[in-house]
Amino acid sequence: MLINNIIECGDRMISFTPYESGSAGNLYMAYDGETKLLIECGVPLARIKQALGYRLSEVGGCLVTHGHLDHCKAAADLMKCGVDVYASRGALEERGLAGHRAKALKAMEETVIGTFRVLPFDVEHDAAEPLGFLITSLTCGERLLFISDSNYTRYRFPGMNIIAAECNYDADSLWRSVRAGATPPEMAQRIVRSHTSLDTLLTMLRANDMSGVRQIWLMHLSDDRSDAAVIREAVQRQTGAEVYVC
Repeated sequence: MLINNIIECGDRMISFTPYESGSAGNLYMAYDGETKLLIECGVPLARIKQALGYRLSEVGGCLVTHGHLDHCKAAADLMKCGVDVYASRGALEERGLAGHRAKALKAMEETVIGTFRVLPFDVEHDAAEPLGFLITSLTCGERLLFISDSNYTRYRFPGMNIIAAECNYDADSLWRSVRAGATPPEMAQRIVRSHTSLDTLLTMLRANDMSGVRQIWLMHLSDDRSDAAVIREAVQRQTGAEVYVC
């Protein structure tokens, strides 16, 4: 399925900033010169305040992909501080988040947060109603694709400029870890069912028009089940974009 929208034109660019990435906690920000949009809040509130220079009032909202704590640990605290948290109804209910600051998203239904238009879409993960996000800036027309914690994605995305995507493991490193006894076989099977491998990521990238992509951010790499240098080189070789591991 091809996800498409009409976008406005402008002069600015989206910036994507990773603060924390991985199973210990995730925190990122998209900024288009007008709106600061947090993506994930899986770290303590104090860490979020520190990352933002203690200017939490400048945040336009926080997108959350799903209800696992490494992605939404600080959601309730952010809401108490006046920040709207956007997530699927399943994720909000899983974490007991309610009130006027809890904004329920539905896959394939757009919402506007400040100067960003956000299209949530369903992904494949072992959580309640997990989502990915196609984020378009209404000030500059640039698009950020954000996919974390998903076995694969069934969609194609036109007009992308920045891709932030999970690449949790590469097959060689994963099974080497299993053979060494560092990763239990049952854990390896769960990882394969619910996280993105290097091969799956490369397949997704090949299926999309990469002509406008200027940056690719590789997120949520496993410490002992991935080789960051191998993964970065493979994505760089295939796409020709700037590739960063975060």
